[in-house]
Amino acid sequence: MFFAVDEEVLILPSPAPSGRFLLQMREGNGIYQRFLNLSVRLRLAAFLSLGSLAFGANALQPLISDDTGTQGAGGYQIEFAVSQSQERFDGETTRLLSAPLVFTRGMTDTLDVYVGAAYARIHPNKDGNNSGISNPLVGAKWRFYENVESKTSLALKPEIIFPMSAGREEAGLGVGKTSGSVMMLLTQEFGFGAVLVNAAVGRDRFRHADDETYGRFSVAPIWNLTEKWQLALDMGVESRRSDGVTTYLRYAELALLYSLNKDIDLALGFLVSADNQNPRATTMVPIGSVSWRF
Repeated sequence: MFFAVDEEVLILPSPAPSGRFLLQMREGNGIYQRFLNLSVRLRLAAFLSLGSLAFGANALQPLISDDTGTQGAGGYQIEFAVSQSQERFDGETTRLLSAPLVFTRGMTDTLDVYVGAAYARIHPNKDGNNSGISNPLVGAKWRFYENVESKTSLALKPEIIFPMSAGREEAGLGVGKTSGSVMMLLTQEFGFGAVLVNAAVGRDRFRHADDETYGRFSVAPIWNLTEKWQLALDMGVESRRSDGVTTYLRYAELALLYSLNKDIDLALGFLVSADNQNPRATTMVPIGSVSWRF
């Protein structure tokens, strides 16, 4: 998903598949990708998560961080999220409506595969309102280590984003060349809930702009308030480099997660971000999502 302001385009990751014990809400399996144009400047907008569907798909929608949980052999999950990103800069406001959808299949007890895409609407930009389907993606999550006694687990999550047409890229709806990322996930459970630690590297490739490489690190504590309610705080930093310019982005997201029953999760979140290139710009993103396992 993307956020366009004048000459800048912000690509939002979509939600990712949710974890075993955590409720999902994406953009966001999602970390937020941005497209730096002529001025080579970045900003963050959430969504996503995907959510967390991720162009960055992430499991704990709407958090950017993901957990190591999988659906289990033969398990399925559908995740849908809606977010309204809003950025204010020099008295002007630009909004992005995004609606990602992710389908996940549990291949084994420790391996998930997922596919996703998202609808995005940018209002306004220099050409008016742009809308359409963003890049489709495919990814996997493999939990390769789990210690039951220490309640520690590790997982690896590679993801491929498929290209779109040059015209749709110019409209701010996606990347024009095949792109991808890989993420290392750590989940450590505690008496109060759990802590997620993520580290990711990736590359976004464009037809009409320089490619971007990025790295991201995030930490997200999750508190179990009751059997049905959870509270999550996701904090992270991301660096992006394009055409010799590096931008550092800091973000924080607060989310409230509710388990309607063993198969359906609901979530609401709010994300804010800032970067070193545009200290006067403020990005705010309310997000709502639903996850259905069957």
